[in-house]
Amino acid sequence: MAVDYAVIVLYLAGMLAMGWWGMRRAKSKSDFLVAGRRLGPVMYSGTMAAIVLGGASTIGGVGLGYQYGLSGAWMVFTIGLGLLALSVFFSARIARLKVYTVSEMLDLRYGGSAGIISGVVMWAYTLMLAVTSTIAYATIFDVLFGMDRTLSIVLGGAIVVAYSTLGGMWSITLTDMVQFVVKTIGVLLLLLPIAVIKAGGFAAMKAQLPDDYFAPLGIGGQTVFTYVLIYSFGMLIGQDIWQRVFTARGDKVARLGGTAAGTYCLAYALAGAVIGTAAKVLYPHLGSPDDAFATIVKDALPVGVRGLVLAAALSAVMSTSSGALIACATVANNDIWARVKSVAARRRPSAEEAADAGGAPGTEQAGDAAEEHDEVRGNRIFILLMGLAVIVIAIALNNVVEALTLAYNVLVGGLLVPILGGLLWKRGTAAGALASVAVGGLTVVGLMVSLGVLANEPIYYGLIASLVAYVVVSLATKPTDPEVLAAWRARLAGRPDGAADEDPEEEATGDTAVAVARVLTPSSVTGRA
Repeated sequence: MAVDYAVIVLYLAGMLAMGWWGMRRAKSKSDFLVAGRRLGPVMYSGTMAAIVLGGASTIGGVGLGYQYGLSGAWMVFTIGLGLLALSVFFSARIARLKVYTVSEMLDLRYGGSAGIISGVVMWAYTLMLAVTSTIAYATIFDVLFGMDRTLSIVLGGAIVVAYSTLGGMWSITLTDMVQFVVKTIGVLLLLLPIAVIKAGGFAAMKAQLPDDYFAPLGIGGQTVFTYVLIYSFGMLIGQDIWQRVFTARGDKVARLGGTAAGTYCLAYALAGAVIGTAAKVLYPHLGSPDDAFATIVKDALPVGVRGLVLAAALSAVMSTSSGALIACATVANNDIWARVKSVAARRRPSAEEAADAGGAPGTEQAGDAAEEHDEVRGNRIFILLMGLAVIVIAIALNNVVEALTLAYNVLVGGLLVPILGGLLWKRGTAAGALASVAVGGLTVVGLMVSLGVLANEPIYYGLIASLVAYVVVSLATKPTDPEVLAAWRARLAGRPDGAADEDPEEEATGDTAVAVARVLTPSSVTGRA
C-alpha cells in the first residue's frame, strides 16, 4: 500500500496548497464568497458537478447498486435531474439577482421580512449536510490507514476547514476542479471498466443475478418518487447549490455549464450502479452494501490505481463538505449574525455625514476598503467556527443516512414552496412565505418524530401543508408592495439599479424601483449590517 499512501498524501498536500494559493485571490467579499462572480463554463461545470456528487453519491451510489442493481442509480440520477431543471429554468434568473444567499433573495422578493426564519432553516440544512460529509471521512481513512473513527473525522475535517478558511470560494473552486478530474479518472475511466471486466462482463452479470437487478424500477416506484421530492427539489433551493450559481460569469455560463454538470451526474449515477452490480457478483455476501465500494477498490484494482480511486472517493467527500461548509458559514454570518448585529448596534455615520462633519478626502474610499477587508475576515472567522462545530457534531453522530434525510426533509418541506412561489407567482406575499416555512417545517419535523426519520410520509404531507399555507395566507393578506415587486423584476432582468422596463406598467414605477433597489441593496441584498 506504500504507493497508494503516497498518492493520497500528495493529494491532501495539494489540497492545502490550493487553499494557500486561493487566499491570495480572495481580496473582497465577492471573491471570498462567490469567486468574484467570474467563473467560465469549464470551471463552473466542473465545480458544480463536484459539489453535488459527494460521498453519498459515490460510496452510497455504489452501495445502492450492490443492493438493488441498476435501479440503484435513481438516487444520484434524481440529483442530476434536479441540477438540470435548476440550470435550464432558473439559473439565469438566480445569477442575475447578484445576491449571496437564498435568504437575501427572499428578502428582495417579499420586502425584507422573510429572511431571518429562512436563514435559520437554511443554516440547519447546510450544517447537517457538512456533518454528513465529514462523517464519511471515517470510512475512507479506515480503509486507507486503519485509523480510529474520531481521528479520521478530525484529520479530514481539519484539511477541508483549512483550505476553505484560507481562500473561501476561490480555494474551494480550485480544489473542486482537481477533485472533479480525479473523480472522473478514478471512477468513470478506471473503476467502472475494471469492475465490469472482473465480473465477467454484462452477460455474466445478468446470468448470475436476479432479473430485478436489471429492472428500471427494481428499487421501488415510491422510493423513486421520494428521491425526486427530496433530491431533485433539494437541488433547486439549496444554499450550497445557489452559491455555486452565483459564481457564474453570466447567464449563459450558468445555464450551459449547469446543464453539462447535470448531464455528467446522470452518467455518474449509472456508473455507480453498474460498479455496485459488479461488486454483487464478485462479493455476494458483504456485511453492508456501503462496504461494496471499498471492497472492490481494495481487491480488484492494481497498486497506484487503487490509491487514485480512493483519492477519488476522498475528492467526492471533500467537495461536498467544503461546499456545504462555506454555505453554512455564509448563511450564519450574512443571514443571521449580521441581522442580529444590525438590530443591536447603532447605525454608523454614512459617507455623506462623515463629509459634513469634516471628514478628510479619501475617507470614503479608505472606509470601503476597510469594510471589504473586515467582511473577508468576518466570513473567514465564521468558516473556522462552523468547521469546528461540524467536526464536533460529526464525532457525536453515527447515522449518516438519517442525518442527511433530516437535512433534506427540513430544507424541502420548509423552503421549496416559498422560494419557487416567489420566482413563479407574483401574488405570493411575505406573510404567505413565513406561514409556508413555519407550517411546512413543523409538519415535517413532527411527522419525522412520530413516524421515523426515514419514513416517506413526512416530506409528502410537509409539502402539501406548506403549499396550502402559502396559497391561503397569500390570498388572505395584502399583496406585496408594487415598489418591492418592481425592484424584484429589475433585479431578475439584470438591472441592479432598478432601471425601467420596456413594459409600460413597469415604466410607470421605474423611478420608485430605482429608489427601492438602492434602499434594499446595502442591507437586504448584500447582507451588510
